[in-house]
Amino acid sequence: MEPVVARKMWRTMEVYHGAIYFVPEARDAYAELGVTEQRMGYFGSRAAPMGPVPAEVVIATFFNFHPQLIRERVPAVWEITSPAELLDARLRAADAYLRRILGDEIESSAEVGEAATLARRAAEACRPEGRALYAGHASLPWPLQQHLVLWHAITLLREFRGDGHIAAMTAEGLDGCEALVTHGAAGEVAPNVLQSSRRWPDDEWNAAIDRLRTKGWLDDGGSFTDLGRERRQWIEDRTDELALEPWEAIGEESCTRLRTLVRPWSKAIVESGELALR
Repeated sequence: MEPVVARKMWRTMEVYHGAIYFVPEARDAYAELGVTEQRMGYFGSRAAPMGPVPAEVVIATFFNFHPQLIRERVPAVWEITSPAELLDARLRAADAYLRRILGDEIESSAEVGEAATLARRAAEACRPEGRALYAGHASLPWPLQQHLVLWHAITLLREFRGDGHIAAMTAEGLDGCEALVTHGAAGEVAPNVLQSSRRWPDDEWNAAIDRLRTKGWLDDGGSFTDLGRERRQWIEDRTDELALEPWEAIGEESCTRLRTLVRPWSKAIVESGELALR
């Protein structure tokens, strides 16, 4: 199986899980626990499967956020609520937004049930070694409802891929800010959006640009050199390779079927207009 299959699976399925970081249902569910600041809700709910970890663990596993942004919210979030309460709230929020956008019929849809079965098989084929966020999520019990089984499976697959992506960037010697600068240089997201959303101050952002110039990755205008483009592509290709294990476990035919099933639901979530980089 070609590694690009892993990228195709991720791009098709990502938003089914990823909407949890943007929808009002999540903000409201966390606010009921006393977590009223959006970033605290994000860091707390995503880190919660690892337990009440300190800021340093979140800095390491989330990788590209400014450390102070995290330290201002972790471990303070654990003084407000527990990881278990946040996880219960997150799952309720996932149920709510999926029903609102896709309709209550997702609970009994044969197509959702088929997709959930395939995605769970793939997720359970992942190995936890070196995959901290995946391992934390893999320790959680599986939901009972099929649309939430699918959501949890995609969550596991997403974190498995993300852990591998961080490993690839670390192997290239990048720190979190440098990783964002290279992301911006790739042209998919504007650099100023990446910088502001992860709260990197100008001096640290510019210092990262200078380090990448010194390495020969960027030219004087901040664009990729041939070397930088080559190394960024290596990171993307290696990420795909490291994410391939679950898809090989279910085979190409099942991968194609799963993408076909999930694609219209992902499209509906995107078209809901609530996804935005913050």
